[in-house]
Amino acid sequence: MTYRAPVTDILFTLEHAAGLGRAREEGVYADLDADTLAAVVDEAGAFATDVVAPLSREGDRHGARFADGAVTTPPGFADAYRRWTAAGWNGVLADEAHGGQGLPVAVWAATTELWASGSLAFGLCPMLTHGAIEAIEAHASEELKERYLPKLVSGEWTATMNLTEPQAGSDLALLRAKAERAGDGSYRISGQKIYITYGEHDFTDNIVHLVLARLPDAPAGTRGISLFLAPKVLPDGSRNDVVCAGVEHKLGIHASPTCTMVYGENGGAVGWLVGEENRGLACMFTMMNNARLGVGLEGVAIAERATQDALAYARERRQGRANGSEGAAPIIAHPDVRRMLLTMRAMTAAARGICYRAAVEIDRSRAAADPAVAKAAHERASLLIPIAKAFSTDVGCEVASLGVQVHGGMGYIEETGVAQHMRDARITPIYEGTNGIQAIDLVTRKLPLADGETVRIEIASLRDVVRRAAETNAPELGAAAPRLAEAIDALDHATAWIAAASRSPAEALAGATPYLRLFALAAGGAALVEDALAELRAGEGALGRVALARFFAENIATGASGLARSVTEGAGALDGAAAEAALGI
Repeated sequence: MTYRAPVTDILFTLEHAAGLGRAREEGVYADLDADTLAAVVDEAGAFATDVVAPLSREGDRHGARFADGAVTTPPGFADAYRRWTAAGWNGVLADEAHGGQGLPVAVWAATTELWASGSLAFGLCPMLTHGAIEAIEAHASEELKERYLPKLVSGEWTATMNLTEPQAGSDLALLRAKAERAGDGSYRISGQKIYITYGEHDFTDNIVHLVLARLPDAPAGTRGISLFLAPKVLPDGSRNDVVCAGVEHKLGIHASPTCTMVYGENGGAVGWLVGEENRGLACMFTMMNNARLGVGLEGVAIAERATQDALAYARERRQGRANGSEGAAPIIAHPDVRRMLLTMRAMTAAARGICYRAAVEIDRSRAAADPAVAKAAHERASLLIPIAKAFSTDVGCEVASLGVQVHGGMGYIEETGVAQHMRDARITPIYEGTNGIQAIDLVTRKLPLADGETVRIEIASLRDVVRRAAETNAPELGAAAPRLAEAIDALDHATAWIAAASRSPAEALAGATPYLRLFALAAGGAALVEDALAELRAGEGALGRVALARFFAENIATGASGLARSVTEGAGALDGAAAEAALGI
């Protein structure tokens, strides 16, 4: 297993498919020229390749160890983290006022992909810290900001997100953790949280936990949840009443400790309110929205690494004759293997384009001087985030599985390392909001944005890509333009069907998951064609991106019409006595 950071692909996708070049012309990236961006991504790529990637295999074998309340990460992890923070990578996105670099979200997205490709287990820790930094910056008191942000931004301390409880996973209305007012401005927290990533570790001396809990007089349901900051070590240096009771034994990401955290066994863990009482969910969503884009990038990262491994193996492994070879040919010469490899590359590139496009829209929403432009960009980013999270993590799983298939029997053997990609990838469609929840969010909350104008504008922009592709009359694009046009027509039809005033919520929800996939095929195909058009304009060397866009349009986007049928005609098969009989209900 080897990994080389795909710096050229990342920069090309940012500039063209994600629209960073156009945004730069608008003034969105006034302080980030192309050379600076390239230097940052290149240096991050070198660190990911040379320092982080070698941790992955040993981390999987060794895993995080728990004993006497303490967690020890695999050999090399803590040292790599300290080198990573010393190099300044933890502060890429944070405000300069707290010691950060204040770089755009697009830069954070590129580096997040690189850390996750190097080692998904390693990259999880800083991703959660970044989310906590944003939540504290946006909602905490000045006192809490001054006390915690400098050390979180520097990486001297890390942070966690504490939502899940044994009875409350996706349904936070069932949350039971309690918080009591202490009378001095602080609170005392008690309860148990599970699945807490890096809830305990040996990277840093202190860990800042952001915890959801209920006050005694809180309203029922999600309207009665508050957010608290509860550090492992209190400001006076004493240990807070929060402990790790154990770590989970998981399918993958073995090096990342997934902890059960217990609060308040000795009088209550000391915590401070973040934001307002009973409005903690809004504060926590500041973390979750960033985390959802970050998890989408994890899907891209795993897919990239699985693709690199499969390509390397397919070039070396010889089996059977192909193209008139006299002896055994490299398996990359066989059409079916080539189909799998092109599928892996095309799906990875499409997912990357969607994720980076969301990051650029977030940057535009923050930098635009015109409030109307900023609002429209925020709504476009909001539309894309559930697609980026769900599609990219599905792609991570699918591409990792294809990588095993390319390796044949050796893919099923742990010594090759490619099975690890499958195991690591499988959690990503589950955490930070399952992909089914992302689909529900898309059809119920994001399609109605601006009375449907946001999605209409997005579909129009996809059509513009197709129009420009058709106008080139480039034979190298094959049938990419008409096939992608058909996918966009299917998306438009399905969108109108969901938006119909007469549509019942149950019908719309039944089609939510195929609708998200349909949207992703259209948007991902357009991203690849955008890159292909840029490559045609450059007119240098082999047209690899053009070939990738053509393959995606002619072999993958063709599934769009079937998905549209599932959206508009599939609800009936999910309901009624016959469906219940099939399920044994």
